[in-house]
Amino acid sequence: MAASDDARLLHETAASRPSFAPGYGVVDAQSGAGLLPWSWVVERMASARNYWIGSTRPDGRPHAAPVWGLWLDDAFLFSTDPHSRKGLNLAATPQVVVHLESGDEAVILEGVVEELRDSVRYSRFVDAYDEKYQVRPDAVPSAVVYVLRPQVVYAWRERDFNESATRWRLPTTA
Repeated sequence: MAASDDARLLHETAASRPSFAPGYGVVDAQSGAGLLPWSWVVERMASARNYWIGSTRPDGRPHAAPVWGLWLDDAFLFSTDPHSRKGLNLAATPQVVVHLESGDEAVILEGVVEELRDSVRYSRFVDAYDEKYQVRPDAVPSAVVYVLRPQVVYAWRERDFNESATRWRLPTTA
């Protein structure tokens, strides 16, 4: 089995029904019927242009901001100036929420960001970012590239939310 097959199997077996209050009408949490495949998340994360980052200010207040980024190697990568509000927040508290713009096809990632320090992966990020946005992020040498390997992912289609609501709880990796 190839590494990509291992990753796909991990994500498919990690899928479950999220818990919601009874009034939401979500089908039985024990039922796997209607769960979205991991490929649904990957397709939307890879094709999106804009993403929203939710971080926490040092005083505990929330902060949300749109960013450009990439889905690469089952992780979300983005860059920001370390002196920006996002950068200051992430330096103090690296827990984040990332979500797409659409509420009709929702994807929400939760986890902890780390600075990207691998030069090979950084080069791949820069090239892919340039291809996607026609801007090279390495043109801003002070920017920090962050990697979010999600620990929890939620996804659903609004049109059939009660059947498609899916959660993945993923192991943290080094």
